[in-house]
Amino acid sequence: MIRRVLAGIAIVVVLLVAIPLVLTPLYAIRAIHPVSTLMLADHVAFRPVLRDWLPIEDVAPVMVYSVLMSEDGQFCRHDGIDWGEMRAVVDAALAGEETRGASTIPMQTVKNLFLWNDRSYIRKALEAPLAIYFDLLLSKRRIMEIYLNVVEWDKGVYGIGAASQHYFGKPASELSARQAALLAVTLPAPGTRNPANPGPGLDRLARRVERLAKASGDYVGCVRPAESG
Repeated sequence: MIRRVLAGIAIVVVLLVAIPLVLTPLYAIRAIHPVSTLMLADHVAFRPVLRDWLPIEDVAPVMVYSVLMSEDGQFCRHDGIDWGEMRAVVDAALAGEETRGASTIPMQTVKNLFLWNDRSYIRKALEAPLAIYFDLLLSKRRIMEIYLNVVEWDKGVYGIGAASQHYFGKPASELSARQAALLAVTLPAPGTRNPANPGPGLDRLARRVERLAKASGDYVGCVRPAESG
């Protein structure tokens, strides 16, 4: 009996590793539009899903910069993991202090695509090496494009195209700096934060992100469109 259980666990672990190893190189192809595990779960359960895939070129640049500065300010400089933030979290945990999140955009992307949402150590152990692999094989701009199209902004509302219409009734290409910042600070708690009707706390966070995005400079260089000519 124990052998069967261990064999079953081994098979699950192998699948959890093998699936992203195979799919990640395919996701470098821009014609492929990945879906998240949450989206798949919604489809299986016959729950409504809103998602309109948008090329990153069709997203207002300020939206891209706002998400980067809000979620992962070192995105252009790390290899999938922000080791400085990770060390700070580990040090805080060892000191018995309350820890904050250290998830990067690659880590959040692989979680959305391949893993699940609870805060288990098993998930984190899988998430970190997958994020490094993802960052190694895909360009930063492609990673951001995938992230913006799979992240959940409200219950059943996935991706910036659907979120922009859902909250502001406009395409993502027309989002203002203010709207982009509000959408960006909604991501840590989708479903409980409403960017179309922000409270004082959300408003304060959005103003900070709006300032960061405006002054982002080289921090967002890896997601800027390549200059033609």
